[in-house]
Amino acid sequence: MKFFKDIYKNRIWLLMVLPGTIWFLLFAYLPMAGNVIAFKKFRIDPGGFFASIINSEWIGWDNFKYLFSTDSAYIITRNTIGYNLIFIVLGMVTAVTTAILLSELANKKLAKFFQTGMLFPHFLSWVIVSYFVFTFLSPDRGLLNNILGWFNVDAIAWYSEPKYWPFLLVFMSMWKGIGYGSIVYLASIVGIDKTYYEAAMIDGATKWQQVKHVTLPMLKPLIIILLIMDVGKIFNSDFGLFFQVPRDAGALYSVTNTIDTFVYRGLMSLGDIGMSTAAGLYQSAVGFVLVMITNYIVRKIDEDSALF
Repeated sequence: MKFFKDIYKNRIWLLMVLPGTIWFLLFAYLPMAGNVIAFKKFRIDPGGFFASIINSEWIGWDNFKYLFSTDSAYIITRNTIGYNLIFIVLGMVTAVTTAILLSELANKKLAKFFQTGMLFPHFLSWVIVSYFVFTFLSPDRGLLNNILGWFNVDAIAWYSEPKYWPFLLVFMSMWKGIGYGSIVYLASIVGIDKTYYEAAMIDGATKWQQVKHVTLPMLKPLIIILLIMDVGKIFNSDFGLFFQVPRDAGALYSVTNTIDTFVYRGLMSLGDIGMSTAAGLYQSAVGFVLVMITNYIVRKIDEDSALF
């Protein structure tokens, strides 16, 4: 009876969270049952989706073997982890730096102008961005090749030269994400008690010393939490960045092929839904383990900074 009394007592708050709870049940927890497809040779059944799952042949770990038995297994794993490590480090540094610089601008209208300008790329689709990139890198009429021509430098076949693309992909990722990434840190900086800065100025601290001894320590818990969450996504990649921007150029696969693009191409060519499900389950499982390990290490070092 106490259980039902508690429900009635908190009925207003429970009704407020009910829509979100239903959303998670339908679109987050219920689809988890579909992970069984990763262990089956999925075939479409006339009886519908659930009949297809039930009647498909059980093949155990064969779908996972496809990911690791291919010659591209090392390349896609290296690219996925390598790029994500760079994105995590550079993304954190650029986002924190940008947030600090924006917070230090005395002209707040100018700060909002810069913030809006940097945030705008986040809302652009990678498909649109890929066309912008192509206008710069087109072998025939690209702006960069035209500029090189002014200096009597031979045109570069950008979409056939893999050596340039690690830098281009990192640059595009930072360009598109720096505005959105800095918002969270900027909001946290704005919430810092101003008396800390006033006390620092009374003590004669410079701007850099204020940032070093006040701003960064206050941002430390947030940085750690976001770092833990980013580590959990280290086996996932931004599909649009690695597929759309290089225009799926086969000559660039050695530096642009990741787990997500590899699975997509396999799904399009083979139509193997079980293999793609296995890849998604693998990425989620590894991400979960990495989050738990990272959070455990953080909790041992500084319990207050841990995610849970």
